[in-house]
Amino acid sequence: MNVLGIETSCDECAASVVVDGKTILSNVIATQIEEHRIYYGVVPEIASRIHTEWIVPTVKAAIDDAGVEIDAVAVTNRPGLLGSLLVGVSFAKGFAAAKGVPLIGIDHIRAHLYAPQIEHELSYPYLGVLVSGGHTVICKVSGYDDLEVLGTTIDDAIGEAFDKVAKHYDLGYPGGIAIDRLARTGNPLAFRFPGPKIREKTNPYDISYSGLKSAAINHLDKYWDGKSEKSSENIAASFQRTAINMLIKRIRTALADTGLKSISVGGGVAANSYLRSELKKFRKGGYTVAFPSMELCTDNAAMIAALGYHYLKDGIRDGYDMKASARVGAFKKQYTPGGRA
Repeated sequence: MNVLGIETSCDECAASVVVDGKTILSNVIATQIEEHRIYYGVVPEIASRIHTEWIVPTVKAAIDDAGVEIDAVAVTNRPGLLGSLLVGVSFAKGFAAAKGVPLIGIDHIRAHLYAPQIEHELSYPYLGVLVSGGHTVICKVSGYDDLEVLGTTIDDAIGEAFDKVAKHYDLGYPGGIAIDRLARTGNPLAFRFPGPKIREKTNPYDISYSGLKSAAINHLDKYWDGKSEKSSENIAASFQRTAINMLIKRIRTALADTGLKSISVGGGVAANSYLRSELKKFRKGGYTVAFPSMELCTDNAAMIAALGYHYLKDGIRDGYDMKASARVGAFKKQYTPGGRA
């Protein structure tokens, strides 16, 4: 089955054609990074306006690159920026109607969690970790539509914290990429930033990044070692070390408590070099660790098409009354089977 995937949940306008959930024939990503760089963040109104200009050529490029007939359409319809989502959803409905092919709406979060399976063979159940600018989630994945959320951020997402620290110190945009680059030549112990004060006995997998973000931005001198240079590289390395280690600690706890032996990591922050190096250490303990390739870490339509294939194969379809939703329908410990609604 040749599935056309469409992704417009934020600032990437993406289209892809994937065969049977595995073989990527095309994967076109038109990014708006330059359009939003001066704002150090995505401006929703600008993003949605650009999507209306880019959606047609982006989809056409994906279909032309694939060189096959389209059997079905999968489109991100939740969560995300509502204006951006509506562009993709509206186009997908029109395309599906014109071609007379099935339509399916896809949860962006579930697609990121599924992305590593496009390139790696993973047996259920496994520990799924989503780390991005909008979400930080640890869950038990027992099927493509069967997730049990174990822990989430209670405030800022990890990627959001990276972006805000980078913006404050003018480190570059996107913030996550800038911090990762600068951290490679910095001293990760120059600043001993604190971890979150969460009741770990009752919420062992939940995480908080607002305190770390505030410490790095507002109380730098308090956590300085008193001798290292207060350079961008040292700030980046110290912040990154703390942020990633907080996550690693909760992943380790979740693996021990659940007995799961495989880890799958998705989302934009899955491209972070320090996170990858720390997670690879789990392999020495007999764990399987799977990451998506770099182009599948960012928002992309291949993961939408690939996950859509499984719903379509199981006979699940959406009608032309399908809605776009900016919010996560259920995500705090209630993200359960049947979570498409």
